[in-house]
Amino acid sequence: MKIRSLPIFVICLIAAGLASIASTAGVLLRTRPDAYTMTVAGIVLFMLASAAGLLAGTVLRGNCRSVARRLANQIAGGSIERVPLKDAEMRPLTTAINDLVDYTNLKISDSRLRFKELEIQLKVAHAERQHAEAIIKSISDAVLVTDRFDELVLANESAARALQFKTTQPRRTPVDKVVSDEKVIELIREMRQSGSTNGRRIVEHKTKVGGVDRTYKITLSCVADDSQGGENREPAGVVCVLHDMTREKEIAQMKNDFVSHVSHELRTPLASIRAYVEMLVDGEAHDEKTRGEFYEIIQSEANRLGRLIDNILSISRIESGLVKVNKKPVSLSVILKEAIEVIAPQAKTKNITIEERVPPAFYQTNADKDMLYQAVLNLMSNSVKYTPEGGNLTIESVVDELSNNVVTRITDNGVGIPAKDLPFVFDKFYRVEANSKMAKGTGLGLSLVKHIIENVHQGKVFVNSEVGKGSTFGFELTLV
Repeated sequence: MKIRSLPIFVICLIAAGLASIASTAGVLLRTRPDAYTMTVAGIVLFMLASAAGLLAGTVLRGNCRSVARRLANQIAGGSIERVPLKDAEMRPLTTAINDLVDYTNLKISDSRLRFKELEIQLKVAHAERQHAEAIIKSISDAVLVTDRFDELVLANESAARALQFKTTQPRRTPVDKVVSDEKVIELIREMRQSGSTNGRRIVEHKTKVGGVDRTYKITLSCVADDSQGGENREPAGVVCVLHDMTREKEIAQMKNDFVSHVSHELRTPLASIRAYVEMLVDGEAHDEKTRGEFYEIIQSEANRLGRLIDNILSISRIESGLVKVNKKPVSLSVILKEAIEVIAPQAKTKNITIEERVPPAFYQTNADKDMLYQAVLNLMSNSVKYTPEGGNLTIESVVDELSNNVVTRITDNGVGIPAKDLPFVFDKFYRVEANSKMAKGTGLGLSLVKHIIENVHQGKVFVNSEVGKGSTFGFELTLV
């Protein structure tokens, strides 16, 4: 190479190098292939531009600028053309450059293909993430997902309600900045620090949500990092699922209480029947009068046992939806009068006066006559039992045509119910302790009334009472 051509060569080399860098940046902006491929392509492009500058500086001063400009434009366009063979003396160098051009074009093509693959993989991963998020958000249980730094990655609406935070919290927020329940935060940290990616941990946790006691079954499991091979993979995060067990606990407790109450109520009449039967067998009833008294007691306890079983079965059928309901327009006044006729002898034995305030019979409601009659009779019988001798019983039914309903009230001047017991009088087996000695009962009569009125007839029951002044039980039904 001649000395006089050296400055031109240097200029061409610098110009071609800058053009190569600019074109490489352009390809990066358009294709964004992986770092390894871009590094190789950048080096090759710079070598190609440098060789082009060397060729231009060696051959002709005038051709230098045009060759460099043409190569720079082609590189920026993402495809390079072979250099034409115009000078036999430069054939070896030109051939080498053309080989380099072919290699560079191949690398650019591979980079484009690789980018397309990465673009497809990114779209698939994004779609899978959206699908996973949709599944988690549709789960009724509360779900929290944290990363290896205990930052909240994903949470559904159930988790926001259970742990009292907003789902609008930005992602990658530390979980202790979002969740206020210290126990949940501690469990997530312990699970992540355990380093175990196999198995799960189940914990029962009691807390308050909106001032109400709630019980949750918390299931925690670690998410394995798939980028790490082998069995000693570190957890990439924790999935925390909170299942609300409050209702299940209540139902389990109700079942236990139900079995306990039924056992107690069954044991009492059975014990009486067994005792008097044994006395009869042992011959302790020496005369006909004594035997007659024993027989009456046995019959009374057997009837009590039968009523208890009937009430239990009736409530069970109503709750399970197996009861057959035959609804049709019936007159509530007729049902009330029939129940009064049945309860009158029982009231007469205690010298209780019954006052009727019943509207004409042409007002009707859509009801099952037998079940509604049973509910009315239970309320009347309950009032007679807890009203002392010489008391009063008022049965009235008021029709409100504007609201299209009828309200029935059964009022007595009996012992009354303490205020603390009023919210529970319609519960199964509940009996007011202060009045338990005044009359026998199973605690199922009022519960059956509530099931018949509210569950079967979609009405409403109510009670008002004051100790020493009496009680008013009633219900409201819709007219037809």
